[in-house]
Amino acid sequence: MPIFMDRHNIPRQVTAEHVAEMHKLDLEIEHLYNCRGITYWCDEKKGNAFCLIEAPNKESIQKMHDHAHGEFPADIIEVDEKLIASFLGRIDDPENLSGNDLNIIDDSAFRVIMVIETNNYLNRIEANQLSVFTQKLHKSVLKSIKKFKGSVVKQDNCSYLVSFTSISDAISCALKIQSNINYITPKFDGYHRLLNIAIGSGDPVTDKDTIFEDVISLATRMCEVVDGKIVISSQVKNLFVIENRNLELDSNLVRPLNPVEEKFLTQLMNYMEKVWSDPNIKTEHLSSELGYSKSQLYRKLKSLTNKSPNNFIKEMKLNKSLNLFHNKLGNVSEIAFEVGFNSPAYFTKCFYEKFGILPSKYTQQHIF
Repeated sequence: MPIFMDRHNIPRQVTAEHVAEMHKLDLEIEHLYNCRGITYWCDEKKGNAFCLIEAPNKESIQKMHDHAHGEFPADIIEVDEKLIASFLGRIDDPENLSGNDLNIIDDSAFRVIMVIETNNYLNRIEANQLSVFTQKLHKSVLKSIKKFKGSVVKQDNCSYLVSFTSISDAISCALKIQSNINYITPKFDGYHRLLNIAIGSGDPVTDKDTIFEDVISLATRMCEVVDGKIVISSQVKNLFVIENRNLELDSNLVRPLNPVEEKFLTQLMNYMEKVWSDPNIKTEHLSSELGYSKSQLYRKLKSLTNKSPNNFIKEMKLNKSLNLFHNKLGNVSEIAFEVGFNSPAYFTKCFYEKFGILPSKYTQQHIF
């Protein structure tokens, strides 16, 4: 049977002990609805609880909760058991050390999510150099993640998705990774050693369809779009300041976004993800869709990405072409049209200007 995670908003007067009692009531009648309560997370301060349940469907979970205690979940999503373990560190009840029959779990599911991505320029280093660099990079990154108690959720040659319980540990890990990269490949110039890191935070279940979807989406967009080697959300910054008694981060090393910038980034990328392949998309469309004048759009986009609107659109198309090449979804001409270039020759010119290699040679060396 599938496994689901639900979210309950709990009033202030409801304690971790109350939640433990409700969980116990669920377990007593779960068989009536063909459900199996696996474990739960509770955070009194934030006023929420998350249940992990094996069940035939969402409706069975709702009926079970209603029967047991009448507390309907605000949201329910289907989840992968391995992802739960990677993000949250467990899929079973923690050991009961209280000596009481009731196992009271006051364990927050709030997590700090880090996205790490190497820039595309790294992919064009000669194969033997790239192999050595990749080995050193992964060894260094994994060592730093382990040191600062992070949990690797996903990893490939060019990216990581990592979960932390501590804001301070996540930021310290990011600073260490960025510091170490300068010593990993001393023969490469700094232009080829770019590594982008973004950090967000939040709860596993919201009104979205997948676990930590809001946080991962924002962190990924910050990592790929915002100008800065380490970019953090406004919530991460605020929590870091609280956690560290008003200690301010070095703005030369870490770029925090404010809520207005986050909103603009979300609006921008929600729109661009729909139209990036349109060959006719222009700055006028962006400004009209987002509700800004051309000059306002230019200032906001330049401040956030250090790119003009036209260059931002063009580079997004070029970055998308890399994904298509790696997925072997066409030759150079086919992919040029797929990402919205009217001319394969102009696409080749732009690709070379950005990545320093012809697309045909790139596919020969690194893909086929």
